[in-house]
Amino acid sequence: MGQHDNGPAGTGPRPDVDVDVDVDGDVDLDLDPDPGEDAELASLALKILVAGGFGVGKTTLVGAVSEIRPLRTEELLSEAGELVDDTGGVAQKTTTTVAMDFGRITIRSGLSLYLFGTPGQDRFWFLWDELSQGALGAVVLADTRRLEDCFPAVDYFEHRRIPFVVAVNCFTDARRYGVHDVSRALDLDHGTPVVLCDARDKDSGKEVLIRLVEYAGRVHTARLLDSVEPQADSV
Repeated sequence: MGQHDNGPAGTGPRPDVDVDVDVDGDVDLDLDPDPGEDAELASLALKILVAGGFGVGKTTLVGAVSEIRPLRTEELLSEAGELVDDTGGVAQKTTTTVAMDFGRITIRSGLSLYLFGTPGQDRFWFLWDELSQGALGAVVLADTRRLEDCFPAVDYFEHRRIPFVVAVNCFTDARRYGVHDVSRALDLDHGTPVVLCDARDKDSGKEVLIRLVEYAGRVHTARLLDSVEPQADSV
């Protein structure tokens, strides 16, 4: 279905880990957290991106899992937009996100995720750099009927070393493929998770987000350990 350039990705064991992101977007990891430590501090909030091709279900996923009324920036598709937007396979779509979607979900006590849905059309990709600042990781939504549409998102996050999972949105009229088939078709780096989901279902979307947080925690932990080991060897 096409090839794309691969970027580096980190994998590693899954230690106990606390993930913290400060206001500048820097990730702080505590490899041996004390359950009673900082018990009175404010709840932890992590920034997650929801990306993918045009009409793949990003707005639907954010709206389904959000516990607050989601912020949406949808506009009606216009005749002028038809000249630059590829609507093949989503002819029934009448609106499009022109800036971002925003929602929030509490995964467990003390841990919330702020969800930022990216616009899917090529002409709005200039917004991605701003939206990705400080993100712990990303969900790349995929539609097996138009799998090539998620190549740009996969490339973007691989090249910027942002951990991501691929979530296949199982449309009712789409042919079903196994996660290994999708991983091979996208030529993903070893260890990058692929999960099946229904973007309309809150529990299904929540499972995708939990999988991402777990994976991103392992990736950031492995990178931190890799950066510490050379310094220890030089002492």
